[in-house]
Amino acid sequence: MSFLDFLSDLLNPNFAFLPRALLIAIASSVICGLVGTHVVLRGLSFVGDALSHAVFPGIAIAFALHGPILLGGGIAGILVAVLISVFSYNRRIREDSIIGIFFAAAFALGLVIVAKTPGYTGSLESLLFGSLTGVTNTDLLASLLACALIGLVLTVFHERIVLVSVDRDYAQSKGLSVLGIDLILHVAIAAAVVISVQTIGNVLVLALLITPAASARLLTDRVFTMMLLAPLLGSLAAFLGIWSSWSFDIPSGAAIVLTSALLFILLWLFAPQRGLLTSRFVDIRRRHTERSLPA
Repeated sequence: MSFLDFLSDLLNPNFAFLPRALLIAIASSVICGLVGTHVVLRGLSFVGDALSHAVFPGIAIAFALHGPILLGGGIAGILVAVLISVFSYNRRIREDSIIGIFFAAAFALGLVIVAKTPGYTGSLESLLFGSLTGVTNTDLLASLLACALIGLVLTVFHERIVLVSVDRDYAQSKGLSVLGIDLILHVAIAAAVVISVQTIGNVLVLALLITPAASARLLTDRVFTMMLLAPLLGSLAAFLGIWSSWSFDIPSGAAIVLTSALLFILLWLFAPQRGLLTSRFVDIRRRHTERSLPA
């Protein structure tokens, strides 16, 4: 399918779900890019992975009770985020161990609920791998509102989050509540995961948190600039991924993740100054210039 055909389908009333899917994918990419910047800089990939699975029991309970799936996932994700922050605060047990405990427990609870809930198979597949057709106007509105709220919170607490990430002891000596900042960041990660589950799927949501932010890291050393670039790169991957998904009839989540990974590889090779090939080209050119200078 050509690009113009895809744009035509976006405007076709018979495919009303398609622009909704695209908008929620871009919204998910924006918020995951903002949150993912802190995830990458603080090395919290395991937290993102844990929270992406922690929403599973909440989703399962919401399905069993015929309630809002995003609400159920949100409550479960925030609960696990609070537990991780509280139990890892005193550093007596390493944070990765705490995360592993609650990550496994939450996912196991979800499996038990699924096993006891009849008729769950079809919905489970869409939640694990994403679904273009499953996005409703309510989902889109809730996602946009949540994105705006999370973006506002990250903006207000930006300097404090960065300070805690750089030096926890110094931040505590300045009177900052390290536990409170950790809790804010973990809840933001959980919220970003829940927003993204509908389009990208529970299994692949970690990629949306990590890959665009890692790609942005190849382009800049500044946190603020990285927080601008990561959502842009994620949105580009979402647009191209939805186009690929619609054109080749492949899962939307997988298409977005593969597109994002391709962008990362291209930047890893060709990013100005930091790209593998561009940096080698600069070194070769510099050596050639030095050799050509008169002795």
